Amino acid sequence: MTVVAITGGGRGIGRAIAERLAADGMRVAIGDVDVASARTAATEIEGAVGHHVDVSDAASFERFIDEVEASLGPIDILVNNAGIMPIGPFLEHDVALAQRAVNINLHGPLNGMRAVLPRMKARGGGHIVNVASTAGVRGVPGGVVYSATKFAVVGMSEAVRQEFAADNVTVTTVLPSFTNTELIAGTKGLKGVPTVEPADVANAVANAIARKHATVFVPGYLEPLAALQRLVPGFVLEFLTKLTGADRVFLDVDHKGRTSYDKRIAG
Repeated sequence: MTVVAITGGGRGIGRAIAERLAADGMRVAIGDVDVASARTAATEIEGAVGHHVDVSDAASFERFIDEVEASLGPIDILVNNAGIMPIGPFLEHDVALAQRAVNINLHGPLNGMRAVLPRMKARGGGHIVNVASTAGVRGVPGGVVYSATKFAVVGMSEAVRQEFAADNVTVTTVLPSFTNTELIAGTKGLKGVPTVEPADVANAVANAIARKHATVFVPGYLEPLAALQRLVPGFVLEFLTKLTGADRVFLDVDHKGRTSYDKRIAG
């Protein structure tokens, strides 16, 4: 039976992925820095187990992988989903929180891949899914640090995909648009671009695993638009940014509506 480990699986997109892959018959390990949420999710998903993992800590990630393999068996699929999204004017960003975002969003998947790749190579293959964002292909005002980390995830995923292709390791990059989770608390969303549900992302991940896709946008129609943006003049992109409200979506924020999330990601 296929074994999958998912970080940030206690809530949101990660939990939805856990539910979908468990429904597909996989043995699921849920990792989260909030171990209570991981264990709660595991009790509500048949056959799942919950473990603590601080993805920003390489030793913690290695322990998580060891614990999962001890309880479920060799990991076939790793889903690097854990991430945080500090937003607001760049010059007002807290430096410590910005560093925390880099440690979680970028070093998290790097730590995960370092932990599983030697094992996958030794066993003849595996699959890594790195959850990025559409903010990783188009910078968003007010989301400077978040965009920076997600651009990095896109680049590193492509590099690792090529480097380990001969070892039968598949790497998929998932780029969701606005998703109805706590990350977008206090924001108004984008005009003309529907906010997707965590289950939509989970379904895309399941399909990508089955078909070994390299890149998946959610919703899918954003993929050709992302390719088109490299071909059109800058003033057209600026017009579209303003038309959809992307120029203000992370600047005009209801901070009271975001208080709980901001407090949690501050650690």
